[in-house]
Amino acid sequence: MPNTPAEKPDVLISHEMLLPLQPLLEGSYTVHRFWDFPDPLAFLQGPGQSVRAIVHAGEMALGKDLLSEMPQLGLIACVSVGYDGVDVPWCKGRGISVTHSTGLNAGDVADHAVGLMLAAWRGIVEGDHRLRAGRWTHAERMAPRHGLRGRKVGVVGLGHIGEAVARRCEAFEMKVSWWAPRPKETDRPRADSLMALARDSDVLMVCARPDDTNHHMINQAVIEALGPQGLLVNVARGSLVDEDALIAALKDGRLGMAALDVFDQEPTPPARWEGVPRTVLTPHLAGATLDSIPAMVGLTLENLRCYFNGEPLASPVGG
Repeated sequence: MPNTPAEKPDVLISHEMLLPLQPLLEGSYTVHRFWDFPDPLAFLQGPGQSVRAIVHAGEMALGKDLLSEMPQLGLIACVSVGYDGVDVPWCKGRGISVTHSTGLNAGDVADHAVGLMLAAWRGIVEGDHRLRAGRWTHAERMAPRHGLRGRKVGVVGLGHIGEAVARRCEAFEMKVSWWAPRPKETDRPRADSLMALARDSDVLMVCARPDDTNHHMINQAVIEALGPQGLLVNVARGSLVDEDALIAALKDGRLGMAALDVFDQEPTPPARWEGVPRTVLTPHLAGATLDSIPAMVGLTLENLRCYFNGEPLASPVGG
């Protein structure tokens, strides 16, 4: 329904991480913050009855039991690229549109993925720790590692991020292949299966969009196919990797290395990674840069503007 000049529609911010958006929203909307309501029933009996749009971090789960009790809700605007916390078919069946920031941070995520690969493969983080701990010895220089030139990288998921990762790896003169459940037009070779891709790769880059079909797709068998010299890099979602199987394989040497920006539980407990060797870990920051965040916020605001003015949405999921 188009907005009239006198209206100030009710909008909900779903998560505290999105608090910096509040000042940007307040000029045009009446803003509610979900974390101000420890009792969801109090929210549903109050502002939940008038909220027409949710500004959301797409990886966070939005319960259908909550959404179904919000009679005015018509839009979930994900600031993120991902929207795996939202049941999109369910929403569409109830006339709730879902938007996201498609493709806007792909280059930044790909940069981080390559940084993780370099840090793990060349022992950059490990070397930094050795030097700072006073364990720099000349003997260690006599145990060199392989370079990346000519190595095989397998990309799981060839969307915006996977394509950007592939281009960067090709600049390192690596041999790129890929796999995803659905074929697409590309000159890069597609493996027959995920297992085949893992067996044929020195580095496996996980860039796939998570959904109900690929939970723990990187399982024990795939990890063992990558092998004791292989490196697993995950910049997609923690749910795609069987984390218990990964940790066990690293500890007993069935997997060579892992470099992760995403985890099953976030924040991941530090104790979970204590004593896990040959890992480089970062706190889900691959897509968050001073370049990409303003663009993602801007697209979210545009989707809100379009919705409340009865215009076509700028970036609907699947659009």
